[in-house]
Amino acid sequence: MTGNPPAQGRPLRRRVLVAIVGVTAAAVVLFALPLAVVLQRLYRDEAIVSLERDATRISAEVPDSIAADPRPVPIVTRMSRRLTVGVYTLDGRRVTGRGPEYSPVAGNAEDGHVHEAVEGGLLTVSAPVPSDESIVAVIRVATPYDRISARVERAWLLMAGLAILVVGLAAVVARRQAGRLAAPLERLTRDAQALGSGDFSIRARTVGVREADAASRALEATARRLGDVLDRERAFSAHVSHQLRTPLTGLLLGLEAGLTEDDPHAVIRTALERGEHLQEIIEDLVRLSRDSVGDRGVLDVRALLDEVRSRTDVTVRVPDELPEVRASLAAVRQILHVLLDNAVTHGRPPITVSATDLGSGLAIDVTDDGPGVPDGADVFRAPADGHGIGLVLARSLAEAEGGRLILRRSSPPTFSLLLPAGGYGSRHQSPS
Repeated sequence: MTGNPPAQGRPLRRRVLVAIVGVTAAAVVLFALPLAVVLQRLYRDEAIVSLERDATRISAEVPDSIAADPRPVPIVTRMSRRLTVGVYTLDGRRVTGRGPEYSPVAGNAEDGHVHEAVEGGLLTVSAPVPSDESIVAVIRVATPYDRISARVERAWLLMAGLAILVVGLAAVVARRQAGRLAAPLERLTRDAQALGSGDFSIRARTVGVREADAASRALEATARRLGDVLDRERAFSAHVSHQLRTPLTGLLLGLEAGLTEDDPHAVIRTALERGEHLQEIIEDLVRLSRDSVGDRGVLDVRALLDEVRSRTDVTVRVPDELPEVRASLAAVRQILHVLLDNAVTHGRPPITVSATDLGSGLAIDVTDDGPGVPDGADVFRAPADGHGIGLVLARSLAEAEGGRLILRRSSPPTFSLLLPAGGYGSRHQSPS
């Protein structure tokens, strides 16, 4: 005997974890990359604006004659000491201050506009020094580009740290969510395996996930139905064995009695009749075990009761009009057989079988002139005061057809088979 094949594919926990962490990481990357580029440009533009402001302020402070009469560059208020400030001619040559001897950025300012560029590892801005008639000099202001790069790198590191934190939190949430989603399925798997092993005591567990809770409830309902079906099958098997044992015993006793008879033909005829009856019981029981709800047709009550009259010494009463009832002929025949056998064994003639229209259904009554059923006795529980186990089988067959089998009167004993009009589909509307 081989066990279950190993499960294929990745576990649900890993799938959920990888999916959530992957989506989070992708979202962080897609958000962080443009932000990093924008942040770098923002810091660079901010530095350029600051340098342009300082260069413009210095150009307003220096005299028009500074190119012809070089002098120290004035330091304006709140200007950083780390700036490199120099005065250049219009062709880009340094006159005074600090900076390279030649600066292309300073030479570009002869057009009267502010210019910026990275020059010699410095972020450089040049601003013209105007006079009344023309531009007489250029102010060049520069700061180390490394300072801007360091600021950008610190921002990037902070963003990377936040991204790692977000991905880590996503991993924690994903792990919890994966466990929350996978645990019910794992429990359902264990319950299904237990159900396959014959354990029908499975109970639903609420985990807060609608689909998992619904599946758990469905599995519990399935386990209960299977347990009930198995119990009924076991009881049915026990009841069937009893039903077969009684006619088989009668057949054997008849054959044994025939050994002492002078006329074997009568014995053979009786044995054949009992054998045919036993065969009919077996065929009915086999048909019952195979029948489904869809196999049940309209029950011909009149023909069935005529069959009963022809085989047994009973009085049959059938009205002219009867409601249409859908039920298994084999099941109803077996129920009547049990009731008639019970009347013959425990009652006294005359035995009467009558059908009655109840409006909402049909009642088939079996009455005999016996002593009746003692008060408080449950004849549908085996064994019960001499009444055989066949009554238990008869009641289960009646319920399977959507009807009921009741003891209508205890003296004289009257058993009633109640079948709803319309048949099995009206099982919850069986006549009372």
